[in-house]
Amino acid sequence: MYGHHNFNYKASRSRTYGIVFMALAMAFFAVGSMRAQSSNQNRLLLDVGALYESGCDATIAYEHENKYHHAWEYFATGYLKYATDPEAGHITKQSFWHNYNTWHVGIAYKPCVNRGRNHHGNARLGVSGGSNLHRFVGGIHVGYEHSYALKHGWEIFFQVKEDVVIKGEDLFRTGIAVGVKVPLR
Repeated sequence: MYGHHNFNYKASRSRTYGIVFMALAMAFFAVGSMRAQSSNQNRLLLDVGALYESGCDATIAYEHENKYHHAWEYFATGYLKYATDPEAGHITKQSFWHNYNTWHVGIAYKPCVNRGRNHHGNARLGVSGGSNLHRFVGGIHVGYEHSYALKHGWEIFFQVKEDVVIKGEDLFRTGIAVGVKVPLR
């Protein structure tokens, strides 16, 4: 009878070690995954967008991601506003490319506001300066960007944005953009 209790004691003890081992393993993997989430990433961003009213833009940017998907973005944007050619009565090559253009370079801070398994969303707050080829124009940028993770660090994203352009032809530019983030290793 004494030996039977001794056997249960040993089984209980090995079960306890197993539970402790599993708890330590889960803690190790949790800490390891948090470290992966908070690692610094550098990406090249390319996007194109359509803006109200009769505008489109293209952006190239460098993004440095900090802990928990917060990021800084350094960008250059080209914007063009097309119009109907008064002589032809429709949009022509000349009225599309040479109606009104601006160029901006700027910086945006993107705090993460939404996280999921393979996606995250960031608010986008930035300022820029540039030219409409005749004088200086400034910009204030507010929006939301949502990114979806792909393999090997690549991401696709969409952006809803509102640009306030100081000394520009159009004060408010509201639109949407889609793009890709290419990892820089």
